[in-house]
Amino acid sequence: MLLFSVYFLVSGIAVAGQLRLREARGDVRKVYTPAPGSEERTEILDAMRMKVKELHDLDVIFVVKTMTVSKGWAWVHTQPRSRDGSGVYEDFFALLHRRQGRWSIAEIPCTEPENPECMESPGYFRRLAVRFPSLPSVLLPMQSSNCR
Repeated sequence: MLLFSVYFLVSGIAVAGQLRLREARGDVRKVYTPAPGSEERTEILDAMRMKVKELHDLDVIFVVKTMTVSKGWAWVHTQPRSRDGSGVYEDFFALLHRRQGRWSIAEIPCTEPENPECMESPGYFRRLAVRFPSLPSVLLPMQSSNCR
């Protein structure tokens, strides 16, 4: 039992030391959610809104389920609705990248079940990370078989 306790104590110290080293080197990535009504959140949602208009000719508002931002990348999960509230559409996910001061859609994941190229397939997020090497992995949804 004592050996077991010592192991966990040493492991804890090692992990804490690694975290402090990462912080000192600047490797810790900050992830945040822009506040409702903020300029950044509005810009992200406007980029998504323009894409929905382009693809489906719909004017929508979004109910944001999740929005995480880090190092010029954003992962967003929304529930689009018609402006008058009469229509509720399928959930809309998007990966956005900020380049030259503007947010643009980098990827709209397919959400069809059982399609090997879609978001629910094993390895989707790992493949996404390979395609976008500067994408912070902390932004991706935590799905054990899908994340790098």
